[in-house]
Amino acid sequence: MGKHLLRYISAFGIGVYLVALITISLVFKDHALSTKWMIWGISEVLFFFVLTFVFYPQWKNDDPKQFWRKVFWVAFALRVAYVIFSYYYYCFQIGNPFEKPGDEAGYYNRSVFLAESVREGNLRFVFDYLSHYSMGFSDRGYLIWLTLIHTLFGPNLLIDRFLKALMSAYLCIVVYKLSSRTFGERTGRLAAVMCVFMPILIQLTGTHIKELELIFLSILALERMDYLIRSKKYTVWNILFPILLTGLTFGFRTVVGMCLIFAFLVFIILSPKELVNKRGKIVTLSATGVILLLFLFTAIGSEMEIYYRLNFSGSDYLSKKYGSMGMEYHELAQSKYLFPGAFVLPLPPMVKEAPVHNKRWNGSIYVKSFLGFFAMLSIVVAFRQKKWRDFSLIGAYELAYLGIVMSTFTANSERYHEPAIPLILVMAAYAMTHLRRRDMKYFYAYCVVLLVAIFAWNWLKLAARGLV
Repeated sequence: MGKHLLRYISAFGIGVYLVALITISLVFKDHALSTKWMIWGISEVLFFFVLTFVFYPQWKNDDPKQFWRKVFWVAFALRVAYVIFSYYYYCFQIGNPFEKPGDEAGYYNRSVFLAESVREGNLRFVFDYLSHYSMGFSDRGYLIWLTLIHTLFGPNLLIDRFLKALMSAYLCIVVYKLSSRTFGERTGRLAAVMCVFMPILIQLTGTHIKELELIFLSILALERMDYLIRSKKYTVWNILFPILLTGLTFGFRTVVGMCLIFAFLVFIILSPKELVNKRGKIVTLSATGVILLLFLFTAIGSEMEIYYRLNFSGSDYLSKKYGSMGMEYHELAQSKYLFPGAFVLPLPPMVKEAPVHNKRWNGSIYVKSFLGFFAMLSIVVAFRQKKWRDFSLIGAYELAYLGIVMSTFTANSERYHEPAIPLILVMAAYAMTHLRRRDMKYFYAYCVVLLVAIFAWNWLKLAARGLV
């Protein structure tokens, strides 16, 4: 991808956001975002597009080890700086260091309580507490992780978040390894640089929810699966490590573990014989099937069944929920209408009626929506270049996960879309580094559609409440 093309795309990214923000603020001036949230949003958009444009051309020709060091240390420094800033910002703004005091304080306080029990030697109580934890198996992983940290280091919230910063920084290296092995060095380097400056991946280090750990585990699991098959180094560790990582994801969110297993099966089936011969496919598929069956006879299996019964059948949950609240146009919240926007939704909120968290992250959410075009285009590029077999692991996971999200009550929740972000970056980088001139007409059309969609999205927020 040339410097001029990257600058061109970056300029469009900034321009579409500013036009949308200004238009909505003028048309709905009584409901416009406050100046503070506008500054936050503009800063997030400029941060991503300007820094990606500045640093990618500088780093793209470095030798691999030098590139890794730059990516990791710049990413780590940015994330540590945000951890410190967000901690004192929230303390000053709302009197405590939690962006979402309910969920975040709950995780923190419970883990501190359990860590004290561990240090006192009351392991039986800890085991019983976790066994009867009301939030289910898929929420225990994060609680156990925080308990372990507090047992080792004491109840220091900043240490928790510094570890998040470390994970988020190393995630950039994992993204580089996965994307460069799949799509080539140019794609890998652009994906890594975008990962360094992706606002949401930085902002998650300042929260006390499980999404960052979940993202790290899932992308690392995919990278290790990819390495196992492409390297053909079938050592005990190389085989067990992705299995362990996949198992751990079930302790954070059941559907992520399900999607990892599904993606691996698709990857094995579609891999060319040069990577996996017929005998290897039979052995690998059989072993994966056995592991899946073992999961089904544990608490994981019970939760998978519950999730299927309650969530897969809830494609009109949001519509019913909004209807019960007396909101107009609630029928548009059904999955069949939202599903085409899987890579793009939710769109950035630009009116004051949105929740505070979403207003604060409106620019970050926009960046993901803008990159959604290139993520979708990457599927076309993969078929055009006849690389769909190489694309199968990443594509199967991303499509499966987003398909589940859009088919359930989580379709409109940014939090549930966050695990898809690293692979959106990978797919977007692949499309950007293989753009053809004729692809640009679709890009221009998408910018217009995105602009209209953002306006309509925010109009619906107001219209549903009878405010316009």
